[in-house]
Amino acid sequence: MFSPYYALARRKGPADPLNHCAINVAVYTRNSKRWAMTERPSSAVSRTSNSFTVGPSNLSWDGKALTIRIDEITAPIPRRLRGTVRVVPTAITQQAFTLNESGNHRWWPIAPCARVQVALDQPHLRWQGDGYFDMNRGDAPLESGFSDWQWSRGATRDGAAILYEARRRDGSRVDLAMTFDPQGRLQTFEPPALHTLKRTGWQIGREVRSEDAPSVLRTLEDAPFYARSTISAKLLDEPVILMHESLSLDRFRMPIVQSMLPFRMPRARR
Repeated sequence: MFSPYYALARRKGPADPLNHCAINVAVYTRNSKRWAMTERPSSAVSRTSNSFTVGPSNLSWDGKALTIRIDEITAPIPRRLRGTVRVVPTAITQQAFTLNESGNHRWWPIAPCARVQVALDQPHLRWQGDGYFDMNRGDAPLESGFSDWQWSRGATRDGAAILYEARRRDGSRVDLAMTFDPQGRLQTFEPPALHTLKRTGWQIGREVRSEDAPSVLRTLEDAPFYARSTISAKLLDEPVILMHESLSLDRFRMPIVQSMLPFRMPRARR
């Protein structure tokens, strides 16, 4: 949905989304980052009921775990990124959320609580820990329905907490605040006060809800229209480390930003 090539194709008329697929992989260590997001044409894409393949990388579901086999080249500095990520949900939820009145944007927190096992060969890394898996689905360009959003998720002692907020183009808002236990049971809660955080280097605004003053622990991605950060906050009387995303769709659709995206998102012929 953030493909500059897909955006260009849509300006000329209806475009096939399967001709603009990529598997995005981001790896953060203490001293380095690796990013891969190579777009490929429909000839390099295949799907079945339990697998999805884009070029040399593949996702497959065996009924208990999602196995992600990665074989990519990073950008803008080309380095190999290869290995396996295994996502084992504690439960699969059934509820998806409609994000606008027309119903053409939906979000499904498929596995709000999961265990993740990472085994990378390049770079050589091994670890396991808390994980999460969700899906956004839309029948219209994201930037036509929303101006920006803030999303965050953190592990709690009893499961996970998720906050999802967005400003729609009509001026209304999405404000979701929920917890999930390991069995996938959902409970909503009244979101605490909204705190404004320090802007990123690209001046992307960041906001998060917390019961006391939150702080940015690390900015993992700082892009012209998007930021990913880890944030220390307090929710439901519990300290929580949040994985946080800020997205400016006003920035995304600017021509100058579109012209910059291919440096981080190249397109392969196969």
